[in-house]
Amino acid sequence: MPKRDLTVEDIKRIVEEENVRFLRLMFTDIMGTIKNVEVPVSQLEKVLSNKMMFDGSSIEGFVRIEESDMYLYPDLTTWMIFPWESDHGKVARLICDIYSPDGNPFPGDPRGNLKRALSKMKDYGFTAFNLGPEPEFFLFKVDENGDPTLDLNDKGGYFDFAPTDLGENCRRDIVLELEHLGFEVEASHHEVAPGQHEIDFKYADAIEACDDIQTFKLVVKTIARKHGLHATFMPKPLYGINGSGMHCNMSLFNDEGNVFYDEDGPMQLSETAYQFLAGLLKHARAYTAVCNPTVNSYKRLVPGFEAPVYVAWSGRNRSPLIRVPESRGLSTRLELRSVDPSANPYLVMATLLEAGLDGIDNKLTPPAAVDRNIYVMSEEERKEAQIYDLPSTIHNAIKAMREDQVIVDALGSHIYSNFVEAKKLEWAAFRQTVSEWEREQYLELY
Repeated sequence: MPKRDLTVEDIKRIVEEENVRFLRLMFTDIMGTIKNVEVPVSQLEKVLSNKMMFDGSSIEGFVRIEESDMYLYPDLTTWMIFPWESDHGKVARLICDIYSPDGNPFPGDPRGNLKRALSKMKDYGFTAFNLGPEPEFFLFKVDENGDPTLDLNDKGGYFDFAPTDLGENCRRDIVLELEHLGFEVEASHHEVAPGQHEIDFKYADAIEACDDIQTFKLVVKTIARKHGLHATFMPKPLYGINGSGMHCNMSLFNDEGNVFYDEDGPMQLSETAYQFLAGLLKHARAYTAVCNPTVNSYKRLVPGFEAPVYVAWSGRNRSPLIRVPESRGLSTRLELRSVDPSANPYLVMATLLEAGLDGIDNKLTPPAAVDRNIYVMSEEERKEAQIYDLPSTIHNAIKAMREDQVIVDALGSHIYSNFVEAKKLEWAAFRQTVSEWEREQYLELY
């Protein structure tokens, strides 16, 4: 979604002209959940002068109760008026960075943490780290109380269309709403699983792209509700069908253009691209905890459902973790296929950037590309090809992250410690829960 260089005076004028009555000050917590403080337009002056406070102790992973006061610093380029909330006047939003009372960026703010990583990137001479996301989601019917059911609203498959794809009208309205808000939607289609959909929008620099992902989720859920449906970005809501991913297409730029492209290089990739790729492969097990942050994420990362399981790379082959799409020139990019849409995009991009920069720092060389189906290779063949497995649970992923200082540093001590603590509690709760599967298997047998 293109940024607008707005001044404080511009926003004051727009508020008056458009009859904006409420302001949503949005930010994202460590777990990737969108939060907002809504204020009447009478507080506009306070908002625009960075004086709006909120209780940080109420947000998971932020601060303790004795140090609760936090400040919201709105990013004026994120100004947007929601078109669907106008009963009492229009509602606008601003995405905010979080600051401590001492005037410094709050180290627990995921958006601010990504800005820190991007600042380090610029020391290498790079000007932009771009992301093109491919988020997938499911549409479920709701019951008479408006609660989501497990009933899908269609039986469509990959690229199917109506009448098989009964979610088409909802998906079309989502696309129209996104375009109205300034998104450049590149593709929209039914995905492989029944009830599963994908909408791809144009790449942008990392901060803007992560803002767009969070806005996208909000729009998808809002429009789905208008169609009497529930949209979920849960990675694997149903057994036996594909889960939802969020493939991340990444590229680095400098003043001369896309630094991953070299017309004369192997596969027309530059040495920098190969080093960045090697860094992504080296740290893959560690950043999986961030890219796949829930217990449910690992129900998706299993063989047979298109999600990657093995750490390897290729050009056309879609079974490895990282693929190099065929486009070259400005479109040269690396596609990481493991990320799922439950992930916090700001934390994902910070860890992937730091992993890639470590590859550049240490002039790493990736192993040879794997151009055969990894799923049919034996364990011995995979070992010989330097292919290893992704973690199989969030518990194992956290253990891998703890052992990787580059990824720990990419999160910063505040986010890292709070993220790990939250995931330990999640894993403990999961381990203690007795599932329906266990009762079916063991209740009568034993």
